[in-house]
Amino acid sequence: MKGASPVLKGRVGTRVLARPQPNATPIRKKIREWLKAGVMDRHIYQPTYAGTPQGGVISPLLANIALHGMETEVRKIVPDRIVSQRELGVVRYADDFVIMHKDLMVIEAAKEVIGKWLGGIGLELKPEKTRIAHTLEGEEPGFDFLGVNIRQYKVGKYRSGRTGKGFKTLIKPSAKSIKAHKEKLRTVVDSHKAAPQAALISKLNPIIKGWCNYHRTVVSKEVFGELDTYLWGITWKWAKRRHPNKSGTWIAKKYWKAEGGRQWSFMDNKEAKLLLHSETEIVRHAKVKGTASPMDGNLVYWSKRLRQNPMVSPRVIKLMGKQKGKCRHCGMLFIDGDKWEVDHILPKSLGGKDRYDPASTAP
Repeated sequence: MKGASPVLKGRVGTRVLARPQPNATPIRKKIREWLKAGVMDRHIYQPTYAGTPQGGVISPLLANIALHGMETEVRKIVPDRIVSQRELGVVRYADDFVIMHKDLMVIEAAKEVIGKWLGGIGLELKPEKTRIAHTLEGEEPGFDFLGVNIRQYKVGKYRSGRTGKGFKTLIKPSAKSIKAHKEKLRTVVDSHKAAPQAALISKLNPIIKGWCNYHRTVVSKEVFGELDTYLWGITWKWAKRRHPNKSGTWIAKKYWKAEGGRQWSFMDNKEAKLLLHSETEIVRHAKVKGTASPMDGNLVYWSKRLRQNPMVSPRVIKLMGKQKGKCRHCGMLFIDGDKWEVDHILPKSLGGKDRYDPASTAP
């Protein structure tokens, strides 16, 4: 989308929200006042001319607010029936979006509608970043979006599908995302040629964990295995470079140890251990209901969804199920963002049991 500067990506939201709008909502008026307010630095006032810096946590939020309403405009091109609306998919994050439909004419109409709508707020589509692709056929089927590749594969001898439509949809980490991750790992290893093994591990582990957590909800198991092979290769070269006159057996015994069920764990004597991509459990994402919002007051829905959150421990999930998602103390529903702890109704010091029993424990 034109208007998204490569240096100041937040300018998309700033340009739109900072403009005077006759029928602006109260929240948009407040945001405009905030953007125009300037900043105080060491008791010196400075006016603000540019948008928020690239990577700032507020940038996606401003873009989402600025482009709110685009989905509604796109959906006007299809009949207002449940089936027709379901066939049209609109997904947007900040200034990146995807329109999906089985009919090419609908896609082209959506592109025209979006172009006109963006023109009304001073923006326009970037031709070089706008692509129409088939997810099953063509020379380059599928598309990349937010670091993943979305594509359909024909069902055959080596692929099974349950849809009965002759194809299945797979979402995998994109080749671009994998390449960037490999380059980041290699850069860290190359920049720690003389560093202790523990220092190298401490730098690599957060990168591996963050990338894997982002891609754990898609088809990533095979990619995780390939990345582990790549990681072993660059760490072996790192170790070999440090001891060019030592044998491979000596190097392996110094930097790799048997740990648990693994015979080759990159770890030092103080048990600083390198994480593996394949150790990350694949957990499918539970899609949020299309019209649901944390602000809609539907606490029952968000409480049930919390019990499907892979980040919540099985113990807490089981206790929440027994308590129907409610706190035993105040009776209110738990929702995402709440803080809780598991309490023993009867302290263990007085004979309480550590078991899944509402009479014994409660979040």
